[in-house]
Amino acid sequence: MAETSFFMKGKKMRVIYGEDIIQSVRDLCIEANYELTPDMCEKIDKVREQEESVLGRQILEQLRENLKIAKEERIPICQDTGMAVVFVDMGQEIRVEGGYLTDLIQEGVRQGYTEGYLRKSVVKDPIKERINTNDNTPAVIHYNLIPGDQMKITVAPKGFGSENMSRIFMLKPAEGYEGAKKAVLEAVREAGPNACPPMVVGVGIGGTFEKCALLAKKALIRPLTQRAEIPYLKKMEEELLEEINRTGIGPGGLGGRITALAVNIETYPTHIAGMPVAVNICCHVNRHAVRNL
Repeated sequence: MAETSFFMKGKKMRVIYGEDIIQSVRDLCIEANYELTPDMCEKIDKVREQEESVLGRQILEQLRENLKIAKEERIPICQDTGMAVVFVDMGQEIRVEGGYLTDLIQEGVRQGYTEGYLRKSVVKDPIKERINTNDNTPAVIHYNLIPGDQMKITVAPKGFGSENMSRIFMLKPAEGYEGAKKAVLEAVREAGPNACPPMVVGVGIGGTFEKCALLAKKALIRPLTQRAEIPYLKKMEEELLEEINRTGIGPGGLGGRITALAVNIETYPTHIAGMPVAVNICCHVNRHAVRNL
């Protein structure tokens, strides 16, 4: 539907229609599960040449073949099509018409997982009944209000083989740089083969208990070619990647040089009395797809 605009208290507002949001989220759910981003595919191609283990190279070749089949046949890369995590960057000069934004996103997820023949893995009650909702809703949605009249939606389905390996450490400030590194390495070693390596390691440092976890999740959708802008964080990313790849866990957890494809670190200011560190590991199927509305 063509977009329109209107004036509110003298300021021009852009209208985005609900049906466009539903369609976009639907398509993103399917796209993310059928095809990895180019940087992920290129990285898997590259590390195959770096892997010294014969078995490790065979596993990486199988992963490449699996990606090719999924893309060409339009089928899920992995049988675990994840719980939908949705990041919404929304300009404050936008008005959504045709429904409540959260409901529109949930409907897009429902349609995407149903029409894309994606496995439904969400249960309504997390403790006792654990009855499947049968449409993979509700998604987990994170909103970020930004200046302007643009909206960006990122859908990042997260499988729980790797999600279950996540950790949060509430460190003392005195533990500093080396303490943060030690926490990340501990989480990776404990994950071992369970996170379906080669993995991408998202790290959040700072904020509060919940903020560092969100930072770690967002770190996973940062391009693998984009290093941290702060020099010491860039150094930490490089050091951690090197040390993780010396653990010998290897592709598929069967030994080898390539255990991780990247370590992405995001930080936020924190309290004088603490240094929260969150580690959110993702398997080699680090899925996400983006659309600007």
